Amino acid sequence: MKSAIGIKVAAVALVAAMAGCTDLKPIQAQIDDLKSQVGRLTSDLAAHKADRTDANAAAAAASAAASAQASANQALAAAQAAQSGVNDLNEKVDRMFQRSVSK
Repeated sequence: MKSAIGIKVAAVALVAAMAGCTDLKPIQAQIDDLKSQVGRLTSDLAAHKADRTDANAAAAAASAAASAQASANQALAAAQAAQSGVNDLNEKVDRMFQRSVSK
């Protein structure tokens, strides 16, 4: 019996609430405002995704440039070492040539 009374009270409260909600214009205005906010947020999100993609591409390019610089530095060091060896060999040959000429 208590549940029947609870159902009746709930039904009366529902009817009273529905009677008070006859003016839907303020709610419709809020819904329209929310729709426009969602539209702006969607476009902002797309812009941020594009920015993130650009930033990732720039970071990858910077990493590739750093790797290329490191390779270039290694090649330079190897070339300098080879040049030093060639210079030493040339000096040796020159000394040997000068000794043979002076005899």
